[in-house]
Amino acid sequence: MEKTITRRDFMRGTMALALGIVAGFPDQTAQKQKTVRVVLIRNERVWIDETKLNPEIVQQMLDEGVMKLTGEPDPVDAFRRFVKPGDIVGIKTNVWQMLPTPPELERAIQRRVLDAGVSKNNVAIEDRGLLSNELFMKATALINVRPMRTHYWAGVGGCLKNLITFTATPSAYHEDNCADIGAFWKLPVIAGKVRLNILSMLNPLFHGRGPHHFDQRYVWNYNGILVGTDPVAVDAVGLSIIKAKRLQFFGAERALQTPPKHITMADVRHGLGTSDLTKIDLIKLGWTKDILV
Repeated sequence: MEKTITRRDFMRGTMALALGIVAGFPDQTAQKQKTVRVVLIRNERVWIDETKLNPEIVQQMLDEGVMKLTGEPDPVDAFRRFVKPGDIVGIKTNVWQMLPTPPELERAIQRRVLDAGVSKNNVAIEDRGLLSNELFMKATALINVRPMRTHYWAGVGGCLKNLITFTATPSAYHEDNCADIGAFWKLPVIAGKVRLNILSMLNPLFHGRGPHHFDQRYVWNYNGILVGTDPVAVDAVGLSIIKAKRLQFFGAERALQTPPKHITMADVRHGLGTSDLTKIDLIKLGWTKDILV
């Protein structure tokens, strides 16, 4: 016979829950609140020398990161969570000559997309010419990959800013320190298509002054890759590492030349993801020396 729950029973249960929280017992309701997962994978041997990457270790790092992100024990199965054989896949890279997306990382992503069953004829890697790339214009799935670096207009350039070349007028988004970068993520050519965001932290640029700045003194081999489905969360973690490196290098907190407000605005104004580090489940794999986060 089923027991009827009375109002008194309900009030008793509610009071017990409140007392339990006060006493230090965990609030199961709060524990069930979703957090977004980001994976940081590092490997101390990924650089063969100061300028050359080991492609096998890059592939291994990507595989381990995506497997941990998805919970799949096989890298091909992990990528099948993001792309299907019938997809048309655009791998959005970054070709800025001073710090481009490493070709080893591009090839590692492309390999797994093909392994997942996508036809080679339906995969393209592009940056500035994607508006005239027919495959990108027909893409059903996008993978977003670029290096992390400081940026004159946006404070930092990460996964959020990387898709700006989908617009014919990128300068239209430069106002107010690029605060509304999140707006172009809602364009039909992008919205709902970005399956995976990969932020190269292999050798980030952590300081610069002026437009198109680059100084090799401020590039360091962090030997890391960040992966996640939430571009805001991935960029927020990348930014926290940049800030920590600046503190370590300069010996004191030193503000970026341009406040990177677009990351927070992508969350609170455009609803694209989570910028609050306390709500990000950051999983760290591999090398831990000077991890900074």
